[in-house]
Amino acid sequence: MLRTHTCGQLNIDNLGETVSLTGWVQKSRDLGGTTFIDIRDRYGLTQLVFNEETDSAVREQGRNLGREFVIQVTGKVLERFNKNPKMETGDIEIAVESLEILNAAKIPPFLIEDETDGGEELRAKYRYLDLRRNPIRNNLVLRHKMAQEVRRYLSDLDFIEVETPVLIKSTPEGARDFVVPSRMNPGEFYALPQSPQTFKQLLMVSGFDRYFQIVKCFRDEDLRADRQPEFTQIDCEMSFITQEDILNIFEGLTRHLFSKVKSIELGDFPRMHYADAMRLYGSDKPDRRFGMEFVELNDIVKAKGFGVFDNAELVVSINAKGAAAYTRKQLDELTEWLKRPQIGATGLIYMRHNEDGSLKSSVDKFYNEEELAKWSAALDTQRGDLVLVLAGDTHKVRKQMNELRLEMGSRLGLRDKDKFAPLWVIDFPLLEWDDESQRHHAMHHPFTSPKPEDIAMLDTHPGDVRANAYDLVINGTEIGGGSIRIHDRELQALMFKHLGFSKEEAQKQFGFLMDAFEYGAPPHGGIAFGFDRLCSIFAGLDSIRDVIAFPKNNSGRDVMIDSPSTIADAQMNELKIKTTV
Repeated sequence: MLRTHTCGQLNIDNLGETVSLTGWVQKSRDLGGTTFIDIRDRYGLTQLVFNEETDSAVREQGRNLGREFVIQVTGKVLERFNKNPKMETGDIEIAVESLEILNAAKIPPFLIEDETDGGEELRAKYRYLDLRRNPIRNNLVLRHKMAQEVRRYLSDLDFIEVETPVLIKSTPEGARDFVVPSRMNPGEFYALPQSPQTFKQLLMVSGFDRYFQIVKCFRDEDLRADRQPEFTQIDCEMSFITQEDILNIFEGLTRHLFSKVKSIELGDFPRMHYADAMRLYGSDKPDRRFGMEFVELNDIVKAKGFGVFDNAELVVSINAKGAAAYTRKQLDELTEWLKRPQIGATGLIYMRHNEDGSLKSSVDKFYNEEELAKWSAALDTQRGDLVLVLAGDTHKVRKQMNELRLEMGSRLGLRDKDKFAPLWVIDFPLLEWDDESQRHHAMHHPFTSPKPEDIAMLDTHPGDVRANAYDLVINGTEIGGGSIRIHDRELQALMFKHLGFSKEEAQKQFGFLMDAFEYGAPPHGGIAFGFDRLCSIFAGLDSIRDVIAFPKNNSGRDVMIDSPSTIADAQMNELKIKTTV
């Protein structure tokens, strides 16, 4: 090899040794008679020194090295006069005896340093340079360690890793598919998998009772910080189990990852019904690092002559503890923040519990201090607290209050990235109504089993049927979700019927799975963890992009390789695809 050691390996124990290092020039400092060069590889930094004792030709080479030149040096390990305790190799330096430039480099478009001067788009265009920076590299090392521990934990529990196809059949449920034209079958298309759902169920029919896969999935949907068109799942399925078995095993996986990768021992994993999550937090993925639970005020505030409350389906409030000192300007700014189209609230009502014990609200015209005392009692306010109130349609106002709660949690410093609050949300609705298509859709997917005691309601009250479904939430982010599956052909056919499929459509799309159910399908269920999201939480990041080696931007583009792009007319013709203007 071209090196005897890495740039993060040498220490005081190596004094006097002659070593060879390879790497990139991080920076150079020419002090006249002496030149110092920092050489970098993915393991760390080592200081090189060129002085009067160095061969003159080598010293001149050293003076002419630019940033990011790739070099090989040989020299003797010396003890540094000015040691750097912030570097793993800060006690030593290399007195260079020979130097070879393996490749010169242009001046990079941004600094290859932890605190770079490159903007997001620029760094995305030169992602191969961005990956040289410690924060990004460390994120990928973290991801590697997590993948290792996932495989270790599941393999120790007799799970078998099985690869499933990437070219599959397009299905109408869920997000939009990415489709791939088939040259050998003109006019027909493959789809890239949104998940390996049907294949892992078929593996259960095949007798592979414990399956997992760290797998790429694809969804052609609108993007945001925690979504990419291609993403990675820890995909799992088990036979002959109950919901409780799955929750226990994958709670165990989560504990294992936190313990082995972050040296954190997690506390309890409480369970919360979906209905309670929506009532108390307005979200099926509540952030429980802080309180500020919703308090409904309908019984207290209605019939007092204030139309905003009287005409509202729901009046809901939160107690922002310690925020009574918010100025009118701050409250006006918060109101405008709520009125943004992304949230859509019409206004904000508030009540201060002042330090002198008095209660003052923005609607004192309608509510005297005796009435406000009822608000205070309902929210258990103390001196210095601020009550924030929204009113309107139940579904909308809960969503708006969820956004307000999270925003206040951030402003008050309650969303600590070093604190982790896991939660299982259970008993989701099986179906949700879609106004656009005027029919029910599966909240998870069409293969989720309803609660046995609710099956009779499919014909009468389909919206009230509960699913054997569960999500794992950490710090307000859905980390994983799954369900007990339908394993009976008749029940699966009934489910397709209630989702608006004709018998012919169901057979065309999913006949292979329903046919398989007739050959002894075991009871089974599973879960999929969003691996990118889990890695971003471990890394303390808000976006999943920096735990992915080559991510897409918000438009689904890879600006480094300029993809997606057009293809040649000859390819289009070969695929029998007509171009349109």
